[in-house]
Amino acid sequence: MLVAAAVCPCPPLLVPGVAAGAAPELDSARAACTDALGLLAAARPDRLVVVGPGEESEHGGYAAGTRGTFRGFGVDIDVTLGRPEADEPELSQRRLPTSLAVAAWLLERTAWADAPIEGRVVGEPLTPERCIEIGRDVAVRAERVALLVMGDASACRTLKAPGYLDERAAPFDASVAHALGKVDLAALKRLDTELAHELKVSGRAPWQVLAGAGEEAGLSGALLYEDAPYGVGYLVATWS
Repeated sequence: MLVAAAVCPCPPLLVPGVAAGAAPELDSARAACTDALGLLAAARPDRLVVVGPGEESEHGGYAAGTRGTFRGFGVDIDVTLGRPEADEPELSQRRLPTSLAVAAWLLERTAWADAPIEGRVVGEPLTPERCIEIGRDVAVRAERVALLVMGDASACRTLKAPGYLDERAAPFDASVAHALGKVDLAALKRLDTELAHELKVSGRAPWQVLAGAGEEAGLSGALLYEDAPYGVGYLVATWS
């Protein structure tokens, strides 16, 4: 059963080495992520499942010990998603997608080593129904499951945003922030997939996985961070 969850954004700019001179602009977001991961550790889960967006057609699992890198962003920084479990078969050569690499970097900063870890990536084309089904399956992976859910809100908050300015972006982000802060599962499940796509939202599918995982949990929520630096909506929330 789900006992705790943390929702974090997944831009590579969270990694100071990638952000370089712009790193201080996301200091408050990093601090909020650290606080959220502290809550996960305090819940003492038997298993941590990290869920994040991937390429459009990508979905599937990543074992503990899978490596990721930020070399594609011009920095010599490598990460590993936890430690391989003793009975884990030899890892493949595939690398973590960026969202899970950011999660691995956050976990390394907090020296996470309390529970086995596994990663799962969900592609944008997955329907809400399929995402919710995945969440239900994740919630029964162990007696006490924690979720680290990676994903960004809209990328259309300002004229200089990656998706340019869209007046629908701020209301959409506000509705997601409210749903995450209040653990409004129904609101998360009915997120408009077409609108999310138009607003370049990467977190829609991961948030709906979270909604499925939280159905039987009875958790309460808190919104720790809500802002749109660079015109992209970043949210940090906790469920416990």
